[in-house]
Amino acid sequence: MLLAPVRIGRLEPEWFARIPVEALIAAFLVLVLPRRTRRAFVLAFGAGLGVLAILKAMDMGFHYFLARSFDPVLDGVSIRAGVEFVESTRGRASALGAVAGAVLLAVAVIASTTLAAVRLSRLLRRHRTAAAGAVPVLTAVWLAATALGAHLVPGVPLASKGSTKVAYRHTVQIGAGLHDRRAFAAEASVDAYRDVPGDRLLTALRGKDVLLAFVESYGRSAVEDPEMAPRVGALLADGDRRLKARGYGSRSAFLTSSTAGGGSWLAHATLLSGLWIDNEQRYRNLVDSDRLTLNRAFRRAGWRTVGVMPGVTRAWPEGTFFGYDRVYTGRDLGYRGPKFGWSTMPDQYTLSAFERLERGRRDLGPTMTEIPLLSSHASWGSIPRFIPWDQVGDGSVYRSMPEARTRPPWPGPERIRGEYRRSIEYSVGTLISYVENHGDDDLVVVFLGDHQPLPKVAGEGSGRDVPITVVARDRAVLDRISGWGWNEGLKPGPQAPVWRMSSFRDRFLAAFSEP
Repeated sequence: MLLAPVRIGRLEPEWFARIPVEALIAAFLVLVLPRRTRRAFVLAFGAGLGVLAILKAMDMGFHYFLARSFDPVLDGVSIRAGVEFVESTRGRASALGAVAGAVLLAVAVIASTTLAAVRLSRLLRRHRTAAAGAVPVLTAVWLAATALGAHLVPGVPLASKGSTKVAYRHTVQIGAGLHDRRAFAAEASVDAYRDVPGDRLLTALRGKDVLLAFVESYGRSAVEDPEMAPRVGALLADGDRRLKARGYGSRSAFLTSSTAGGGSWLAHATLLSGLWIDNEQRYRNLVDSDRLTLNRAFRRAGWRTVGVMPGVTRAWPEGTFFGYDRVYTGRDLGYRGPKFGWSTMPDQYTLSAFERLERGRRDLGPTMTEIPLLSSHASWGSIPRFIPWDQVGDGSVYRSMPEARTRPPWPGPERIRGEYRRSIEYSVGTLISYVENHGDDDLVVVFLGDHQPLPKVAGEGSGRDVPITVVARDRAVLDRISGWGWNEGLKPGPQAPVWRMSSFRDRFLAAFSEP
């Protein structure tokens, strides 16, 4: 347990053939403490080993899915989101079984490590003479290995203090999590646009329909990974050609998301609020505030603000905070087709419903609409086929697609990277086709990824950058952002600018508003 790593990729034999300093300290204390104190120490140490094992397992899962360690203070809702994901992809029974199994396993782990510690302490006392000789020798070896930097194999030090580091890191996280509320309040108190009147906001976009589309899991890896970039790049190049033929121009760059692997709502809130929202506590504090979101800025300036939320299937009070005049949840969009993996409906249907319910109705005036496109959400594998727009209808047509009955490849046969790439091609390709078929001089589209896919797909150390693109037929719109230095076209190049996602709100408002 003391030598267990926190990353799945390190579950190799060499990681368990080391000397843990924690075991040496515990053995020494068992040998020297009086009986009553020793018994209390052994029980506490054993239970602590169980808690440490659970924390390491949580770290392993969080690194695998979210490219970061588990935070005991701030990640309670992330666990709930994981349960909801299992329920949506494998059914309620599987989700309940997973929760019950996890609770029972946690209790069993703590009980087992406590009993094991008691038995080992008795064994040490029974062989006190041998143990008293072995502990100093192993301590000397540990100290020498630490001083010399001895390794069994490259990257695997013989002397281990990893469990101490894990315990210390999580202890520090608890303090940082408790302090983060005050730090966030200080950050949120600064807002250059809080009191700017509506007649000075977004004046350069008057009369335009602005569509802000988040493409689920559309990360930098999709446009740069050697296995995926050729196909995705070809799609974007073809999209450039087709949109240019219709008179559109585009500019692209990268944003560094506040999350990776999951937690889309954190990225949405970061971009819209101009604040760094990287945990659920910050998100809850944000939606309980009066922060001027990008949506609210458009509404203050006279736009009708709309949220098309195909993934929302229950009450969503956050809609009021973000500043929507109208929210369409998954139940409001009239979909009569099957689910494809996690997504409640194909992206093409979502955009078709948006056109039918909102943008196609000229009596509603200019709109600012936010739409998350969900067909590229994990687990990949159930990907709909693109069909002619006039065949979409109420979505019943999708029932005949065999893809709707395909069980996703989760948790990950080797083909998962290819399925992820196909889903990005579908989602981005569908959005390009929407602009091509339904766009006009008054449409401005901003589309971006919310976060990188999970590390198994994106690759370890792939970072948190996501592509972002602005598309418009009106050249005056693109002229307004010429000072940003973004690349021309739908695909940002390797040297394209990289901004923190939280900086976008202010830069966008500055570019299109009165000084």
